[in-house]
Amino acid sequence: MATYVAPVPQVSADRAEREVRGWTSWITTTDHKRIGIMYMVTTFIFFGLGGAEALMMRLQLGSPNNTLVTPQTYNQLFTMHGTTMVFLFVVPMMAGLANYFVPLMIGARDMAYPRLNALSYWLLLAGGIVFYASIFWNPPEAGWTSYVPLSSSTYTPSGGQDAWIYLVHLTGISSILGAINLYATIANMRARGMSWGRLPLFVWTILTYSVLIIFAMPVIAAAVTMLLTDRHFGTHFFDSTSGGSPLLWQHLFWFFGHPEVYIMVLPGFGVISEILPVFARKPIFGYKAIAASTVAIAFFGFLTWAHHMFTAPIPEAILVFVMISSYLVAVPTGVKILNWVATLWRGTIEFRTPLLFCVGGITIFLIGGLSGVLLATFPIDWQVNETYFLVAHLHFVLMGGAVFTIFAAIYYWFPKITGRMLSEGLGKASFGLMFLGVLSTFLIQHVLGLDGMPRRVYEYDNVGHLKLYNAISTGGSFVLALGVLVTIVNVARSLKVGVAAGPDPWKANTLEWFTASPPPANNFDVVPAIRSAEPMKDIRREVDRRSLDGRDRGAATVPAGNTQVGV
Repeated sequence: MATYVAPVPQVSADRAEREVRGWTSWITTTDHKRIGIMYMVTTFIFFGLGGAEALMMRLQLGSPNNTLVTPQTYNQLFTMHGTTMVFLFVVPMMAGLANYFVPLMIGARDMAYPRLNALSYWLLLAGGIVFYASIFWNPPEAGWTSYVPLSSSTYTPSGGQDAWIYLVHLTGISSILGAINLYATIANMRARGMSWGRLPLFVWTILTYSVLIIFAMPVIAAAVTMLLTDRHFGTHFFDSTSGGSPLLWQHLFWFFGHPEVYIMVLPGFGVISEILPVFARKPIFGYKAIAASTVAIAFFGFLTWAHHMFTAPIPEAILVFVMISSYLVAVPTGVKILNWVATLWRGTIEFRTPLLFCVGGITIFLIGGLSGVLLATFPIDWQVNETYFLVAHLHFVLMGGAVFTIFAAIYYWFPKITGRMLSEGLGKASFGLMFLGVLSTFLIQHVLGLDGMPRRVYEYDNVGHLKLYNAISTGGSFVLALGVLVTIVNVARSLKVGVAAGPDPWKANTLEWFTASPPPANNFDVVPAIRSAEPMKDIRREVDRRSLDGRDRGAATVPAGNTQVGV
């Protein structure tokens, strides 16, 4: 086995003098890696808050006619939980992963616009602070979708609803600026030889994610601006008594909201596409098909917003069109799943924690997708739309497509970020608890919905099996929370006593593993020429060839950050 012995990069004296140290260096940083870490830490804190809100709701619903919280408090918990998970966790967490790894994966020194990148993070943080500051007067309670007239000044006159509007504006601007930055970076800063056909599949999903944000976010920005003026400046965009239309809010919100689903899950699909071939020890099956299906999902995502509105007064011809469009989304999604299965088929599989989270995520997402086909059939949707069947579908899609893939990314890339390995034992325990927790929490909710339990209610009567089913769901939510807690413990422990990872502990395929762990400030001293979609395999193959030729005499000198890169 040959070893890369890389020279230590030279840092000029004036640059060293200008380097800012201590905690202030994080506040003033424009380094994409530090910004990515701040995104991930911040969003995980919000994830904890949103999870605590969910547990409070499940405790309230754990038994019939419970009085743990008041109806108003329940509505506030419901609103803050949904808003937090969508606007403050999943989407910005994907932005954090993209910030850290896209430049490394394409061989860039930094993002295209470093200062704009920093601004994106601080806008996100400002939005979260403004939103959670509302707990000191009166949190929003109109639901995370803020349907009118519930969100009008007549029904929710408190400032909490305005805080929700400001959150959407601030996080929306953050997302748009970040998306423009990511798009410019991918389009213009790829390493020599990295053509579009050699782009890592995770980068393909981030590129598509960025385009979706650029087109979808301005729509919700316009909607919340109109809502704000209705609440405070005498306009009547959504007031049916003065010529406005509450249905307009639904169209605007879901024209953003349905692409938002793919904004949340497409980067997760990219994580799966990077991890599976590494632990199957074979190339990804159908690279071009997976890349094309990513673009196809984004395209169809803009055609199907009205399938969230099947119970609204819409002509049946439109409903049929939206139903067919919703079915068509399943085709590129199915292409991905079949290609992932083919990648694993007859591979030399290593059952490590990142792979387990990926396979678990695919399984959970597939269950959500199957129930989604039912909900896309509007006569069925008419029956179950306002029940817990829809709650179960939503959570299966987002837990499988987003949350599990985020945890897979944490376990996969933690060695690169910190230089230390996470515990495999704790990782597998976390996966097992989370997988069991998701199934026991949300699978039973399909039955709850079919038994007629409406969603968005804070209490229910003790009829049929509702008490038993809700008790199972509540118990499962705490198992899920325990699984998340195990990963938090794993991360805290590994930061102190984790095994040193080295630059490439997984023997992976993409370029971020060519540099040190953690990477130096400049990412790479020398970026190798890219000859395929798996540059690290090419590098290892070249070292082996030199070894066989007897030219390297046991070592090859190749710049790779400021470390020795074992290959």
